[in-house]
Amino acid sequence: MASSAKSFLADAGYGEQELDANSALMELDKGLRSGKLGEQCEAVVRFPRLFQKYPFPILINSAFLKLADVFRVGNNFLRLCVLKVTQQSEKHLEKILNVDEFVKRVFSVIHSNDPVARAITLRMLGSMASIIPERKNAHHSIRQSLDSHDNVEVEAAIFAAANFSAQSKDFAVGICNKISEMIQGLATPVDLKLKLIPILQHMHHDASLASSSRQLLQQLVTSYPSTKMVIVTLHTFTLLAASSLVDIPKQIQLLLQYLKNDPRKAVKRLAIQDLKLLANKTPHTWSRENIQALCESALHTPYDSLKMGMLSVLSTLSGTIAIKQYFSSAPGTAATTARSFDLVKLAQECCYHTNRGIAAHGVRILTNISASCQEKDLLPLEQDAVFGLEALLVLCSQDDSPGAQATLKITLTCMVKLVKCRPHLSQSVVESLLTQLQSAQDSARILMCHCLAAIAMQLPVLADGILGDLMDLYKLIGQSATDKKQELLVSLATVIFVSSQKALSTEIKTVIKQQLENTSNGWTAYRIARQASRMGNHDMARELYQSLLTQVASEHFYFWLNSLKEFSHAEQCLTGLQEDNYSSALSCIAEALKSYHKGIASLTAASTPLNPLSFQCGFVKLRIDLLQAFSQLICTCNSLKTSPPPAIATTIAMTSGNDLQRCGRISNQMKHSMEEFRNLATRYGDLYQSSFDADSATLRNVELQQQSCLLISHAIEALILDPESASFQEYSSNGTAHVESEYERRMMSVFNHVLEEVESLNRKYAPVSYLHTACLCNAVIALLKVPLSFQRYFFQKLQSTSIKLALSPSPRNPAEPIAVQNNQQLALKVEGVVQHGSKPGLFRKIQSVCLNVSSVLQSKSGQDYKIPIDSMTNEMEQRVEPHNDYFSTQFLLNFVILGTHNITVESSVIDSNGIVWKTGPKTTIFVKSLEDPYSQQVRLQQQQGQPPSQQQQQRTAYSRF
Repeated sequence: MASSAKSFLADAGYGEQELDANSALMELDKGLRSGKLGEQCEAVVRFPRLFQKYPFPILINSAFLKLADVFRVGNNFLRLCVLKVTQQSEKHLEKILNVDEFVKRVFSVIHSNDPVARAITLRMLGSMASIIPERKNAHHSIRQSLDSHDNVEVEAAIFAAANFSAQSKDFAVGICNKISEMIQGLATPVDLKLKLIPILQHMHHDASLASSSRQLLQQLVTSYPSTKMVIVTLHTFTLLAASSLVDIPKQIQLLLQYLKNDPRKAVKRLAIQDLKLLANKTPHTWSRENIQALCESALHTPYDSLKMGMLSVLSTLSGTIAIKQYFSSAPGTAATTARSFDLVKLAQECCYHTNRGIAAHGVRILTNISASCQEKDLLPLEQDAVFGLEALLVLCSQDDSPGAQATLKITLTCMVKLVKCRPHLSQSVVESLLTQLQSAQDSARILMCHCLAAIAMQLPVLADGILGDLMDLYKLIGQSATDKKQELLVSLATVIFVSSQKALSTEIKTVIKQQLENTSNGWTAYRIARQASRMGNHDMARELYQSLLTQVASEHFYFWLNSLKEFSHAEQCLTGLQEDNYSSALSCIAEALKSYHKGIASLTAASTPLNPLSFQCGFVKLRIDLLQAFSQLICTCNSLKTSPPPAIATTIAMTSGNDLQRCGRISNQMKHSMEEFRNLATRYGDLYQSSFDADSATLRNVELQQQSCLLISHAIEALILDPESASFQEYSSNGTAHVESEYERRMMSVFNHVLEEVESLNRKYAPVSYLHTACLCNAVIALLKVPLSFQRYFFQKLQSTSIKLALSPSPRNPAEPIAVQNNQQLALKVEGVVQHGSKPGLFRKIQSVCLNVSSVLQSKSGQDYKIPIDSMTNEMEQRVEPHNDYFSTQFLLNFVILGTHNITVESSVIDSNGIVWKTGPKTTIFVKSLEDPYSQQVRLQQQQGQPPSQQQQQRTAYSRF
């Protein structure tokens, strides 16, 4: 059903062979020129796909001019198709370069005798309002058509008037009186008035216009009390207030008044819907009195549907700053406790309501109050929230209906939130979840397992004692092979991996593997292996990847699974590390490196041009280099025993004035080691910056790897190279941040432990003793003993963002240089399109694009004299904000020096938090700087020994023009 719901325009042309932009446009043009109406229509509806594929102005301009021609000369059905294409391609309209020509061709149809043709033209003009907001002829035509006797034309004029009012202040001011006359006129039919009123929501361009529109709406609400009229007017009122901002408190009061006093359920429903809109948009404008009034209405209404609506508004407000304003009592007001009691009383009353939706909103309000308000008199509400959540859990986990599942999701989300803010409640919440897990429906079990895993990731609340129960349940589920059971196997395995924080016992591994062999498909086994890799259970993951190797259809998948198997084996090798046993540590690291090198070869073979696996390759290469650096550091520490400082080391140190020389050759080796770790930290930083689409857990993982490199380099500096100036202040605050996963918790505890050890040694002993080298080796072993977590982005890309650049002028052949005279500047135009996957802006959104243009002289022609460095290069940077995923800017570049110059244009993006991400791409073109003809002539004459004539001396580069 989902595929059939897609627009027919978007899917038209699916399966056509790949063509370049010009060929594709010519193909469609051929269809437009066809004599058959069907072929013309087919060509028209293929245009949105063309725009999606080649979203640059030069093609879009040509295509829209062709469509405008079809609109001008075609019949009404063709015009309707062009209108639909224009509406679907609205974000590409601003790329039309010849706007005047496009509008002229479309506008010519407005003078037709056919009212339907005029109506389609008006809708076309309305759809183009964003690019022609101030066209007076379009404004005039819309005004005229509002007086038409043809209903189709009037409706089209209303559509166009609404679109132009949203874009143009002049039009809004001019049309406002006309609209108000028509609405108040007795000759205007009621159904037309209902269509005219929503235009007033766009009258927010200045305060006086908004005020006059509000007065008109106020009159309408009182003059026309019919249900339809009140509903349309009130909704327009709300939208106008939401846009103009200043009247929101008045609007909230008006809606609450209608909710309380108007007996019609339809009006009450509309008031609730609009209050919800304002609660989402501006929760800070809600006063204590507003929330109190809403609570009273909810307490007194006998209708469950209305009560649920009001509670949904209150639950939205309870998650915002409004709840703090409600509970912060002003000094000297005795009524505050009673008022605050009303909301709590309402929530407590609703927690055990027979209607699941009402109960869900009740517990959400209690959870939000418990999470955000720390006052002592509100602390008993925690237990109320827990009891309410447990009751809902019991009720919904037995029901398989979609409504029950939606309520269960709300309940479980509240549980996670409550446990995060109130860790002391975690035990009772987890116990109730585990108890209910035995008897729940499968769909509910999946959600409950997700909730358990989410809680256990934040707090180590799942003890080893519950593993038996989970394993029994796992055996029970594994006897069936339905889709729900497969999903449940993955969820339950995740909880088992999280709860057994240390290595899995052989018994558990056997049970999991047996169940997978009995009933599951390969995909389920892969998902469980992936979860094992994320939780650091590499032994289990390796066995599962091994079993899947022969079950895939493509060699790319085979190499991918093989690389994962090798990485898991490598990490498994590191679990056998022991403190103070450095020779076995070196052999473990060597074994791990062997597997990693096999894995990276396999991973490179798994990559394809469409899926280059750049993050995965970068992450693994850094891991290999990090392991080699650790290995080198242990060898360096051992060299203190194998190659101790010579007897004359102290004398050398005194003569050279370098105190470190008394430690012998280890000091230089340590210096190299420290630089290597700093270099690795920088490379981890670069990997972080290039991962714009990664989820926060993956980024945190990369950050932890970077911090471990910085920690070791700091330890080397503090213990050996520069003990006096070592500072521990900046590193001490890391442990206070909120920890999101078990891996992070363990890494942070290792960081803190290592820092304490280094600090105590730093104060007690002068470098270098065996204690110092042992401390460094133990730090390396402690870091490697924490099993590495391969996070989601390593396996799965939920957000996809890429930038496509086009430079002009651009050569026909990429290797050919563009010719420029050295006394002129090159105007380089950079255009770009931001392309998204199926979930744009899931983790972060692009605020602006940073374009960096640099040029370097590659080869010089002409005289070999000294050239100032600044004239050999160009360095420029500009920030542009994409509009509808398109941006364009220009750079003026100088090429004074004759020869071939290499121009590089690199783009990076800045997200809404102002963080710069080096996403690329990087484009290169060549420019050949040529001597201008006049200078060439003068130089040649000077070489031949002829003085230039008087007339030639007066000529300049500009006089030729």
